[in-house]
Amino acid sequence: MSVSGATALSRLTGIVGEANAVRDPAQLTRYEIDGKTPSAAVRPGSEAEVADIVRFAGDEKLASVVSGAQTKLGMGMPPQRYDLAVDLSRLDRIIAYDPEDLTLSAEAGVPLSKIASALAEHGQFIPLAVPFMARATIGGTIASGVDSPLRQSYGTARDFVLGMNFVTGDGIAAKSGGRVVKNVSGYDIHKFMIGSLGTLGAITRVNFRTFPLPRQTRTFAAEFRGSREACEFRNAIARSVLRPRTLEIVSESARGQFLPTEEARPASGDDRWSVYVSFAGDENVLKRDYQELEALGRREHRGPESLRELHAAEEQSVMSIVSEFPAAILKRFPAAAILKISALPAELGELASYTASIEMPWGVVMRGLGVAYLALWPPDGTEGSLQVLGQHCARIFALAGKPPFRQVTLPWCPSALKRDINIWGPLPASFELMKKLKTVFDPGGILSSGRFMGGI
Repeated sequence: MSVSGATALSRLTGIVGEANAVRDPAQLTRYEIDGKTPSAAVRPGSEAEVADIVRFAGDEKLASVVSGAQTKLGMGMPPQRYDLAVDLSRLDRIIAYDPEDLTLSAEAGVPLSKIASALAEHGQFIPLAVPFMARATIGGTIASGVDSPLRQSYGTARDFVLGMNFVTGDGIAAKSGGRVVKNVSGYDIHKFMIGSLGTLGAITRVNFRTFPLPRQTRTFAAEFRGSREACEFRNAIARSVLRPRTLEIVSESARGQFLPTEEARPASGDDRWSVYVSFAGDENVLKRDYQELEALGRREHRGPESLRELHAAEEQSVMSIVSEFPAAILKRFPAAAILKISALPAELGELASYTASIEMPWGVVMRGLGVAYLALWPPDGTEGSLQVLGQHCARIFALAGKPPFRQVTLPWCPSALKRDINIWGPLPASFELMKKLKTVFDPGGILSSGRFMGGI
């Protein structure tokens, strides 16, 4: 049944109200995914309304995609069917916040920026410095599984999401985990939702462990002429007594994308690299960290050409580079492809060396823990350039599973590439279990149909 049918439209409007049911084609374009636009969108205002909508969609076999600020709709494969967009932006309340217990519970549509402001008033934060930070919502960030440079010291969302409310594909409102740090009851079912791209359920509320803001932070930039030297310096830091808050290796071609548009951007042939390392603590701790870092640079055979502390404005700029890299690339080059590559930390040098063989513009940001974001962008929008882009991506996927390309996915790329490239890479050994989970959580297969790996 199509949402355009009078009965379906009437029922959906009855759940959310006339003002929160969208049928205008011009307004529906904001929910477009890879050229596919739903025939209707609804904006529920409560978990109960979400459950009613999903239950109705299941009964009527309406393929649905849940979103918040629509910043990550470009991730994943095109939906096999797309009838209804479920927009959770009205679920925008912070439900509970206990600064003393270091816990916060928020609805899925709450912007990350709103949570950051509320926590900062009490000297706390959640370590989610992710792309599209100014607009991104809690639900979309968790469902997409995007990571943060702060994972170096705080881990990923799996480490500080305490619990979750969600609605399954058959319209059942469910809970997993709890709202306190020492919760030990039940199974961590909510962790299945992290990174599942909304294929298992509609996240309606997330419970977080919060963290105290550091007393002080300092960021240092080590400049190198060559990727090998930069990666060796990263390895030396890993072997030392230093415990950085963030540790990132950035090509000059990536850093250049954050320069003002009127300035010349460095070409990908520029072999300058930067290692950005930050520390947190009191004045004495930070002083010792810098002294050790400086001594480490002197001891290395190929130490940095320069090592300096960044002032506050530069520190903020660096955090933007390493956290907003995908967003900045897509803003300037909508036809770019951004690969996420997982390697062993010691293999980052080999991964960086591979970029020298790429015969088109590129930039890379590498997390010190072994996750790299490699962006390729065609010099123009011609079909020939897109073909070359696809060939480079296919070549990297052909290396998937081998060092240093231990795991490869393509979170962002032009829709045309998705016809020929499996953006999720080789299926994992757990794929049969994943299919069973999909059947359990979404028996009708209506949620984000076909967007996840293996057509789930």
